[in-house]
Amino acid sequence: MRAVIYSRVSTLKQSTENQTLELREVCKRNNWSVVREISDNGISGSKGRTSRPGFDELHKMISRREADIVAVWSIDRLGRSITNLVAFMAELEAKKMDFYSHIQAIDSRTPAGKMSFAIFGAIAEFERCIIRERVMAGLARAKAEGKKLGRPTNVNVNTGVAVKLLREKGASIHSIAKQLRIGVSTTTRLLAA
Repeated sequence: MRAVIYSRVSTLKQSTENQTLELREVCKRNNWSVVREISDNGISGSKGRTSRPGFDELHKMISRREADIVAVWSIDRLGRSITNLVAFMAELEAKKMDFYSHIQAIDSRTPAGKMSFAIFGAIAEFERCIIRERVMAGLARAKAEGKKLGRPTNVNVNTGVAVKLLREKGASIHSIAKQLRIGVSTTTRLLAA
């Protein structure tokens, strides 16, 4: 089994060496071959993926399926945001990769580890439902207040006139749409009106 080790410390005065040494031993005991050791030094777990080069590289390795299991010292090394953690676990599950956290004794290859993955999945689904409910409530409120929903349009009465004039001059529907910066379907609709 190919393993990638990820470690992180929040300050430059700290070192990831203790985490990495212990995880190397875990990999050795489990006969996992370490394909990569990635670390972020002096970067807070509250920072997102783009602010953590090592974490970003870990995501890229996952998307390319360059390992079979991700090993971390502790779940909080991945980040402080439950939303980001749930998204990370969902990404691992989608790629059919396993996860090992030393401190929490989570190994997704075991029944208890599978249960942990299921709990993360349930949290992710719960969060998606809450977000959807908030969006729907916001749209309903805006609609009740008489606000126009959707993307603003650049189509007005003058656009319709311009479309018809250009078509009478022999312009194609595609060239009219491009020239007036409107969609082909909008151009067709205005010609039919």
